[in-house]
Amino acid sequence: MTEKKVNKKIPKMTIIRLARYLNCLSLLPRELYKEISSKELASKIGLKPTQVRQDFHHFGGFGQAGYRYKVDDLIKGMEEILGLDRSQNLIIVGVGHLGQALANYRKFEDLGLRLVGLFDTNPRLVGMAIRDVKVRDIDEIPDIVKSENVSIGVIATPTESAQITADLLVSSGIRGLWNFSPINILTPPDVIIQNEHLSVGLMTLSYKLKQIMSS
Repeated sequence: MTEKKVNKKIPKMTIIRLARYLNCLSLLPRELYKEISSKELASKIGLKPTQVRQDFHHFGGFGQAGYRYKVDDLIKGMEEILGLDRSQNLIIVGVGHLGQALANYRKFEDLGLRLVGLFDTNPRLVGMAIRDVKVRDIDEIPDIVKSENVSIGVIATPTESAQITADLLVSSGIRGLWNFSPINILTPPDVIIQNEHLSVGLMTLSYKLKQIMSS
């Protein structure tokens, strides 16, 4: 797998599926799964084997055609493609119930992510600590972003504060935003944003349940 193949334009859905493949492989008991076929991997995720092979083709195939894939090699390759082979620092802005739940998510470290800052405007929250990370006032964001070389900012603020928070994070030098507010945030073209609209997911689930119950 060459750098050229990794950096070429890859369809968004392929990247999403790649993350699903990696998550599935990471959960497999390694003593039972030294190797895996595209058919086996596809069946665990609910896809067709041809889709798995087509996705892998974007990255050089991860091995020889017609052979089973070595699980460790797959995991290593996918982590490299998704940028999980290097450490990245992140901060969370908004330490309400959602922000605290995210701060307590212990799998960040497994993904190469290091939580280095928590921020809120509520004076009752400022000064407390979650997993040894102190909650600071948002005025300290620019200094922490610079001193800790922060690359990802998580927005878990109320809706009315989301865009202002995003503007502050971007002006502080952050180029990757993970947005949990229910609005679409406006950012410059060179800023990457990943929206996690929880209400959209819930409404989609509700629709699918309705279809099943109506059939």
